[in-house]
Amino acid sequence: MKNILLLLGLFFITSPCLAQSDQEKGLQIIEEMVKRDKGWQDSQAEMKMILRTRSGSEAVRLLRINTLEVSGDGDKSLTIFDSPGDVRGTAFLSYTHALEPDDQWLYLPALRRVRRISSNNKSGPFLGSEFAFEDLTSFEIPKYKYRYLRDEAVDGIDCFVVELDPQYEHSGYTRQISWIDKERYIPIKVEYYDRRNALLKTLANKDYRQHLDQYWRAHDMLMTNHQNGKSTSLLIESIKFRTGLTERDFDQNTLKRAR
Repeated sequence: MKNILLLLGLFFITSPCLAQSDQEKGLQIIEEMVKRDKGWQDSQAEMKMILRTRSGSEAVRLLRINTLEVSGDGDKSLTIFDSPGDVRGTAFLSYTHALEPDDQWLYLPALRRVRRISSNNKSGPFLGSEFAFEDLTSFEIPKYKYRYLRDEAVDGIDCFVVELDPQYEHSGYTRQISWIDKERYIPIKVEYYDRRNALLKTLANKDYRQHLDQYWRAHDMLMTNHQNGKSTSLLIESIKFRTGLTERDFDQNTLKRAR
């Protein structure tokens, strides 16, 4: 009887029907990544954006990004440009959702009006940068389907490689491939493929620093466009968490008051 039970135990352990699929493993990796980044509440960051042309010339913008963690829905964020003068006062408000279209508004001070961003326009460049509007929304698990591809090192860091297939309408990408640090569960590199399934952009996240003894943030994010030769860097110069931001700091009236 004991031998039969041992055999049955071995069967259930080795049975192919119980083996974890690549889709299940991919989802499990992403769920762990998201779980580790919950509970930071809100943040205020001062950042520098550097736009580079194919020839190597640069333009620098200074901006602030306020973010509110929202339970049961996507996060809310407010981006305010401080310089140079031609973009000073421009503000971008985003309410992220899972499968429903994100709500996004842009305030242009020269026009003194708030413009809603169309759902089918979110794959376009954000104020001339190589980041798209959809790149600047919070990550929501239902937005994608997942598939584990392989293990691979990036810059000496052991990573899971996971493919993400967008499930929401009007995405500018057919898929993304993300290299996720096995130890910290943070994305080290992301490749973006356009609607023709050709490699469009690569995001390299560097200079990760830990905040509140738990939350990792890349202080150097470089988005490279392989099709036009341009790139954009986003550099965090300072960041604070749990500053007391509330829903009232992220309404449409805030856009016009942004300074």
